[in-house]
Amino acid sequence: MPTLAERDHAILWHPYTQMQTATLPIPIVRGQGAWLYAEDGTAYLDGISSWWVNLHGHAHPHIAERVAEQLRTLEHVLFAGFTHPAAVELAEKLLAILPDNQGRIFYSDNGSTAVEVALKMALQFFFNQEQPRRTIVAFRDSYHGDTFGAMAVSSRGAFTAPFAPLLFDVAFIDVPVPGREADTLAQLEAIAAQGDVAAFVFEPLLLGTAGMLTYSPAILDELIRCCHRHGILAIADEVMTGFGRTGQLFASHYLMERPDMICLSKGLTGGTMALGVTSCTAAVYEAFLSDDRMKTFFHGHSYTANPVACAAGLASMDLLLSADCQASLARIALSHKQFAQEITGQPGIRDVRHLGTVLAIEFAVGEHTTYFSGLRDQLYNLALARRVILRPLGNIMYLMPPYCTTDAELALLYDVLRDMHQLVLANQ
Repeated sequence: MPTLAERDHAILWHPYTQMQTATLPIPIVRGQGAWLYAEDGTAYLDGISSWWVNLHGHAHPHIAERVAEQLRTLEHVLFAGFTHPAAVELAEKLLAILPDNQGRIFYSDNGSTAVEVALKMALQFFFNQEQPRRTIVAFRDSYHGDTFGAMAVSSRGAFTAPFAPLLFDVAFIDVPVPGREADTLAQLEAIAAQGDVAAFVFEPLLLGTAGMLTYSPAILDELIRCCHRHGILAIADEVMTGFGRTGQLFASHYLMERPDMICLSKGLTGGTMALGVTSCTAAVYEAFLSDDRMKTFFHGHSYTANPVACAAGLASMDLLLSADCQASLARIALSHKQFAQEITGQPGIRDVRHLGTVLAIEFAVGEHTTYFSGLRDQLYNLALARRVILRPLGNIMYLMPPYCTTDAELALLYDVLRDMHQLVLANQ
C-alpha cells in the first residue's frame, strides 16, 4: 500500500512548491502544544506557528470545545440579511481591543481577501463622494497576499512576474529602515501632493516576507500624519502582526496616529480556521450609507462570518487576553532579546532583528538577501534533521513560535540557530 505522502504526491499540488523537484511531504497526523507529530511518530517543534497562524498551540482543548459546541448549534447561515451571536460577539470583542477609532467590522475569509476588501473600500469611499481617487501607495518590498489586488500592492518580483501586465499600477515607496526615514517620508509627500491618492497600505513596523524588516513607530506616525493631511486613507495590514506578535496586541498600538482601516487574519482564530476581518472608522462606513443602492459595498463571500470560525476566534480571544498568555508573550520576547544580544555582531551575521515574539537572523552570504538564496535549503534541512520546523526566507532565518512554547523549547530553537550559524561560517 502507498504511504500517505505517496498518495498526496500522486494527486495534490502544494503552495510555493516546485512539484517536480520537491521531496515527499512530511505527513502530520496529530498536534499538541508547540509540537506536530508525523505518521511515523516523529515529533517536530513548530517554530513558525505553521505559517504564522497558531497562537496557543495545536489542538487546544478550549478552542476545540468552543468549535464543537458551535457545530452542534449552528454551522453556517448566510450573512446577507441575517446574523448570529458569534459574529456579533467577536466583532464587539475586536472593537474593544483595536485602536479606538475603529467602528465597524467586515468579515471575509483570509488575509488576502481582508486586504482586497480594504482596497475596494478605500477606492469606493472616494467614488461614492464623486471625488474619485485611483492611486494606492505601498512599500516597495511589501507582501499583502496572493489575490490580484493584494498582489498589485505587493513587491513586484518572481512571485508576481507572470501576472505583472494585469496588475494595476501602484506608487511604491522605500521601506523606512533605520537611516532611510527621511527619504521615505519625502517620497510619500511628493506622491501625496499629486492629489489622486486614495490609500496607503502598509505592514506596520514589521514586513514579514521581505525578510522580517523592521522600522520605527515614529516614522510610521509621520507617514500616517502625511496621509491624513492629504485626505488619504491609511490601511494597516496586521494579518501577520496582529494578536500579540509584536509584543502589543496590535502593532498599531505602538503608534500615536491611528489607521483608518485594519486588516486581520492568521492568528484571528488561533490558527484553527480560516477567517478574515477588515475594520474601519465610522467615517469610512458612513460614505457607503445612501438611498442610492449603487453606493452599496458590493462584496461578500459564501462563508462570510461563518459561525464556527467566529466561535474559534472567540475562544482564541479568551486565551489571548488571559494573564497567562500575556505573561508568555513577555517571556518569549525577553528570551528572544537575550539571544539576539548573544548573536549580534558575530562573524557570519549580517543583521539581527527582534520585535516582540518575532526574531530574525540575516546570515551574511556572498549574495544579496533573496528568497532564492542557495543557503535556504541547507538551513531548512538542518532544522528538519533536528526535528524543528523553520522556513527560511532565503538567507534569513526567523522564529515566530506559538505562545505556549516553553523555555526548554525556546532553548532548542536557539540551539538550532547556533548550528545554522556554524554552517554559515563553514561555508565561507
